[in-house]
Amino acid sequence: MENISHLDSATMEVLTALEATRINLRKKRVIHLAICLTGIPIAILGFTFTILPLIAIGIICFFAGFIAISVNSGAVDQYRLDFKQKLVAQAIKMIDQSLEIDPKRGLSEDEFFGSLLFKKRPDKYRSEDRVSGNSGKTRFSFSEVHAQYKELTITKKGTTQETWHELFCGVIFQADFNKNFKELTVVQSKAFGSDVAEWFGSNTPFFSGAKERVRLENPEFEKHFATYSSDQIEARYILTPLMMESISLLNDRCEDSISLSFVGNVITIAFPLSRNYFEAPLFESLMTEGLMKEDLDLVRHIYKVIETLDLNTRIWGRD
Repeated sequence: MENISHLDSATMEVLTALEATRINLRKKRVIHLAICLTGIPIAILGFTFTILPLIAIGIICFFAGFIAISVNSGAVDQYRLDFKQKLVAQAIKMIDQSLEIDPKRGLSEDEFFGSLLFKKRPDKYRSEDRVSGNSGKTRFSFSEVHAQYKELTITKKGTTQETWHELFCGVIFQADFNKNFKELTVVQSKAFGSDVAEWFGSNTPFFSGAKERVRLENPEFEKHFATYSSDQIEARYILTPLMMESISLLNDRCEDSISLSFVGNVITIAFPLSRNYFEAPLFESLMTEGLMKEDLDLVRHIYKVIETLDLNTRIWGRD
């Protein structure tokens, strides 16, 4: 959908209807903001010169505009949902007909923590826009995730200070892996920190085997990643020379370093990203060339993971 002039009539009809809705909502938002903001200087002027009618008018304008914005926010939310369900859902099928988006679903918090890629449970967690589909024999999905944790410290005055830290912001991909494995293997970017071993060992007591660093015969891979596993032999079985090269290639294509885990026959990949995808603009036109270009580039990038890691090659009976 980078070039709207080439859209089919059905998609163009959806796009035109959404644009009309956007223009109407933008007009209302501008009017409501103007009313709200106009009330502030009027109220200030009234308080400065003790003019009660001006104070009353200013306060009324401010709250009337604020209430109108709040009331209209439901319609804005619906417009943004329609954008995803009607337009994005249709656009991603140009990449693969099996692709679907569920704006209200995402990666569960248990799946997030169960991937063993993160050292803390989040105190604030949000996940949305789950895109799922099939590439050959491989079923996969990915979701936007924003997770934070809080840190409590005691100040010199004896009060408790709450500080929020970013745990993860980006996209998390999961797919059925093409080899059988029973233990745990984590391939963590060295940029994540050096306490992976301690975390991995303390959070996998129910698995047999030592949770030790796996030394692999690929200097370039070892330079960027630290690998830990509950089974050294299985880790090497998963991380073949070709797989390590593929992971390095995938990592090179990303702006920030990725991390992976192999748990319960599922491969999980964390892609740190700062942008929020699949969001409908309110103050910019939908009728522009390059609409959703970055969104669709993301989908293509994630979709290509299957090919890059050769996940469709089924070994020893995995169908």
